[in-house]
Amino acid sequence: MFGRKDKVEEAKKAGVAAVQTSRRAEGWAQGFPVPLRPGEAALYDGLREAVPIVEAALQKIVRLTAGFRLVCSDPRGQSFLDRFRKEIPVGSGGRGLDSFLSGYLMSLLTYGSAVGEMILSPEGDGIGALYLSDLGDLEIRRGRNPLEAELLLAGPGGGTPLPYPELVFFSALNPEPGEAAGRSLLRGLPFLSSVLLEIYRAMGENFRRIGALRYAVTVKPEPGSDAQAVADTVAREWSGAMEAAGQGEIRDFVAVGDVSIRVIGADNQFIGTEVPVRQILEQIVAKTGLPPFLLGLSWSTTERMSRQQADILTTELESYRSILTPVAERICRLALDLAGLPGKVEIEWESISLQDEVEAANARYTNARAALLECELKEKEGSK
Repeated sequence: MFGRKDKVEEAKKAGVAAVQTSRRAEGWAQGFPVPLRPGEAALYDGLREAVPIVEAALQKIVRLTAGFRLVCSDPRGQSFLDRFRKEIPVGSGGRGLDSFLSGYLMSLLTYGSAVGEMILSPEGDGIGALYLSDLGDLEIRRGRNPLEAELLLAGPGGGTPLPYPELVFFSALNPEPGEAAGRSLLRGLPFLSSVLLEIYRAMGENFRRIGALRYAVTVKPEPGSDAQAVADTVAREWSGAMEAAGQGEIRDFVAVGDVSIRVIGADNQFIGTEVPVRQILEQIVAKTGLPPFLLGLSWSTTERMSRQQADILTTELESYRSILTPVAERICRLALDLAGLPGKVEIEWESISLQDEVEAANARYTNARAALLECELKEKEGSK
């Protein structure tokens, strides 16, 4: 006990204020920047395009997470922040702080990292625009110690430090221990999605073959007849009948002899895909954290299970909001400082769903009812 305390006091006197459990701190800090855009970024983009349920899940998460109010302790600052939230330009075509935070969160979910920049007005008296940076233009490396991360502008001769890093902010989603860049929410899904796409591709090929019927025409000519001539005649007449049917003309096919016509592959059974497709979709939905009914999947769930899924979703969205809150507060604080307005800024997020408010109201009503009954019982006992 006393030995451990002595060691701590010794470290304080020596000025030891650095990470001791990281071997890579020195090497990375001395010039080993890594691209901020993950190597699987193109794979994640292709995944969003190829599997609609993945894109729908990300959009649902972004929309459910949105919804906040800027609160300033000063009335003049409050009026300024209300205008700033609605009118601030975002990129080349967006407008509003809500639009910026939605794109910022989408970058976090897709690539695991997001970088934004505050662009000052030409006069320098305010924030002129917000810019969502392309991760492919940036690199990241450790600063003086593993607790710091430095963003660099990527270039052919190596990354160059940003001239005004105080105007840039960076967020990471669930980074690995000892790492600065985050992990994509889609991590682990490319393999499952490739299997799902393979099933859909096979289904398309099978339906194309079933829809465009192919026929096997078998002719047994009569004894003594020219078999080749009969076969050529039947083939010509059959082709003519099929071409006429393709043009909307009904034409009979007449043949002499023993002729049998059957559909190629009619005896084969179509492979059932419902079970494997659902198993893969269950894995994808579980990765996103969304209840299946939000994605249009009508899987049988009990009412209790649906409530539990809603509670889990609420927890997931709160974790995303905890990442966005410092970003929004930093933007608003700088906007107030540059405008010369006092006041503290807070971000008040809206309730995620009306169901949460109803359940909270019912809980308060139940507690008040219980307190009232307790008071009545105490009064009755006192009167005795």
